[in-house]
Amino acid sequence: MPNYDRMVSESSLAEMLRARGLRLTAQRQLVLQAVLDLGHASPEQVHTAVREVAAGVNITTIYRTLELLERLGLVTHTHLSHGSPTYHAAGEHQHVHLVCRECGAIDEIDPELLRPLADQLAAQRGFRVDIGHVSLFGVCERCENGDQK
Repeated sequence: MPNYDRMVSESSLAEMLRARGLRLTAQRQLVLQAVLDLGHASPEQVHTAVREVAAGVNITTIYRTLELLERLGLVTHTHLSHGSPTYHAAGEHQHVHLVCRECGAIDEIDPELLRPLADQLAAQRGFRVDIGHVSLFGVCERCENGDQK
C-alpha cells in the first residue's frame, strides 16, 4: 500500500477548526491521526485505534469527528463493502480500490486505467464517473492461486 505524505499539523488543524468556530480537541486530533496511520479504515477500526490512546472515546464521537474532518476536506470516504464506509486521507492521490471478496484485501490502481470507460460513458450516456470514488470487487491474485492470507 502506498505511503502517503499528507500529514496535517496540529496547528493547521487548529486553524481550520477555528475558522469554523470550532476548537481542536484531543479526540479530533486522534481520529485524524488514526485515519492517516491506518490508510483505509472503517469507523470501527478508527475507534479501536483511538481507544488504545484514549479509552473513553465512544463510537458516536468517532462518526461525528469523521464527518467533520470530511467537511473540512481532510478525509474522504468510499464504500468498499455493504458495511460501514472506509475513510482515508483526502490528500492522497486519487485511486481506484480493488477489493478481494475472498480475503478482504484492498489494493489500489491508477484511476487513469478507467479513463477510456469513463470517456465512453460520458459520450454515450452523458454520465460523468467520479473515478476517484470507484471500488471494483473480485478475487485477488493470492486467493485466485489458492495462497493463504
